Amino acid sequence: MANRIDEVGIEDLCRAGGGLSMEEAKEIHQVIKEAISKAKASGKLLGREVWREVVGRRVLKPCHPHSLHQLVYYSVYAHWDASTNGPPLYWFPSLYESKLTNLGRTMETHGPKLLGTSYNDPIASFNLFRYFTVQHPEVYWSIILKELSVTFHESPKGILDNTDISRPGGTWLPGSVLNIAECCLLPSTHPRKEDNSCAIVWRDEGKDDSNVNRMTLKQLREQVMLVANALDSTFQKGDAIAIDMPMTVNAVIIYLAIVLAGFVVVSIADSFAAKEIATRLQISKAKAIFTQDFILRGGRKFPLYSRVVEASPYKAIVLPVYGNDVGIQLREQDLSWKDFLAHDNQHPRSNHFTPSYRPIDSTINILFSSGTTGEPKAIPWTQLSPIRCSSDAWAHLNVGVGDVYCWPTNLGWVMGPILLFSCFLTGATLALYHGSPLDCGFGKFVQDAGVTVLGTVPSLVKTWKNTKCMEGLDWTKIKCFGSTGEASNVDDDLWLSSKSYYKPVIECCGGTELASSYIQGSPLQPQAFGAFSTASMTTGLVILDEHGVPYPDDKACVGEVGLFPLYLGATDRLLNADHEEVYFKGMPTYNGMRLRRHGDILMRTVGGYLVVQGRADDTMNLGGIKF
Repeated sequence: MANRIDEVGIEDLCRAGGGLSMEEAKEIHQVIKEAISKAKASGKLLGREVWREVVGRRVLKPCHPHSLHQLVYYSVYAHWDASTNGPPLYWFPSLYESKLTNLGRTMETHGPKLLGTSYNDPIASFNLFRYFTVQHPEVYWSIILKELSVTFHESPKGILDNTDISRPGGTWLPGSVLNIAECCLLPSTHPRKEDNSCAIVWRDEGKDDSNVNRMTLKQLREQVMLVANALDSTFQKGDAIAIDMPMTVNAVIIYLAIVLAGFVVVSIADSFAAKEIATRLQISKAKAIFTQDFILRGGRKFPLYSRVVEASPYKAIVLPVYGNDVGIQLREQDLSWKDFLAHDNQHPRSNHFTPSYRPIDSTINILFSSGTTGEPKAIPWTQLSPIRCSSDAWAHLNVGVGDVYCWPTNLGWVMGPILLFSCFLTGATLALYHGSPLDCGFGKFVQDAGVTVLGTVPSLVKTWKNTKCMEGLDWTKIKCFGSTGEASNVDDDLWLSSKSYYKPVIECCGGTELASSYIQGSPLQPQAFGAFSTASMTTGLVILDEHGVPYPDDKACVGEVGLFPLYLGATDRLLNADHEEVYFKGMPTYNGMRLRRHGDILMRTVGGYLVVQGRADDTMNLGGIKF
C-alpha cells in the first residue's frame, strides 16, 4: 500500500520525479501541506480535497515523469474507503466553466422554466435536469434539435408519437423528411458553420514535419457532390454500397456521398478477413464496395484489395493508398477511383447535386455486431441515429464549434460514423490521421492539429504509456478525452489525464443498436477513473436483481441493466434476426414499460457511479460492440 500523503517528503518527490529540481519538489510539497491543512480545517474528506487542491494549483505538470503523478495520486488516496465514500475522484467541474459548456448553457437558459425554483445551477441541478429529460424526452429533444445542424425538408408533425404499441421505442419526429448528409454539409447560423469553416484536418503517416492539411466546408461539400454524381450515374437509388478501407478523408467523402445520393452505406472494418467481408456483403446485398489497394501502417504496405476480391463482391471501386494510380491489377468489373470519377466528367455541374430527401426512419447505414459467436447481427441506422450520437457528443463530451475532434477508429465500427456525425452536426472540425495511432507520429498530429477532444481505446492508451512514445509532445489544448470499447485501467487513465493537466476522461459505453452510449461521464459532474458518472441524457435505466426486480435508484448494487424502451435513435428492427426476441423477450416490466435488454452487468457504487462488470450472457454479442 502507498504511503499516506502526509508521509511523503521532499526527497520522495525528488526520487519519483527523476530530474525534478529541489525547488520544484519543495513547491509541490508546500502545496500538499497547505492542501492537507485546508482540508482538515474544512472537515471535508481529506483525500478528495487534497487532490482537488493539488490539481487545481497545477503543480503536477504533463512533463513530469509518470512515477511522480503516481506517487502523489496513490498517496492521496492511500487509505480511501470506497465502500463508504464512493470511488476516488480526480476531476471536479468548476461552476464558472460549467455554465460555459453546451449543456450547462442550455440548463441556465431552460432550467428555471422547466424545473422552477428547484433549479440552482448546472452542477447542483444536473441530476434533477437529467431526470426531467427521462420523464419528458420530447421537451429535451425540441431544445437539442435547435442546437444541432439539422434542417428538415419537411418538418416533423411533432417530437414523439408513442401511441403505436407495436413500437415500444416510440415514433420520433413523425412525418419529417430530410437528408442527414446534407445537414452535415450546409452552412448554418447555429451552430455557426460557414463555407470557409475548417471541416477536416488530416496528415499522412510519415509526414510528421509537414503542415497539417485542411479542407473547408465548401471544399468538402463539392467533393461529396462530385462523388454523389458519379454514384448516381452508376447505381440505382436505395442500393447498398459497402466501404472497407481506413477512415481517411476520401472514406468520409464517400460515406457522405452515399447517404446524400440516397444509397445505403454498408460498414465493413478494414481488419476483416475475406470470409468476414463476404458474410457482410451477402447479408446486406451490397451492389459494390469502396476499398483501397493497400493499407499503409508503420511504413509498410498490407494488402486490402486482394482480401476484398477474395470475398467476391459484384464490383469494387479501388482507391490508391498514395498517388493517383492503384498499384495492383484490377478485375475486369472493377474500377479505379480515377476512372470512377471520370464517369462523371461529362456532367455539366459535377460539384452540384440535389440530395435525395427521405423519411427520417429511412436506413442510411448498415452496421454489424462483431459476430464472434455466430453470424453478425445486421443493424440498420436511420436518419435518427446521427441525431442521437451527435447529441451525446454535444452534451457529454462538450463538442462544438471551435473544437478539433479526433478518435482513431474505422467506419466499419460504430465509432466511425459516430465521430463523423458528431463533428459535422455540431460544427466541430474532424481530425484524421492516415496511419497507425500507436506511435509518436499520431501524437505529433494531435499536437499540431490542435486537437481539443481526443477519443481513445484503453489498450491504445496502455501502449502509449508503456512505450513512452508521446514524451515531449504538447497535448495541453485537449479539454477532454473520451474512452470506449474496453474496460479502462486506472493507472493508464491517470497517465492520459495528466498529459493535459488532468482533464476528464469521459467514459462511454453503449452499442451499435443504440447509436449512442447509454452510460457516460459528464463535464457537469466530478469524475472517477474507470467509472461512468451518469446515464446519458433522456436514458432511463434500472439495475435488476437475480429475480428481475429493480434495485432502488440510490442503492449500491450489482445486476443486469434494463433500459427504458423509449429511446430516440435505438433500433426497432434487425435485418437478419428477430428484434423482439433479441432485445425484449423475457425482460421484466417496470412502471408499465417492458424493459429493453442491453446485456451489461453494472455495479452502482456508493455515490451513484457505474462500473461495467461484464456481460449477462456472453453468447450475446450485441451490446459490447467494438467502438
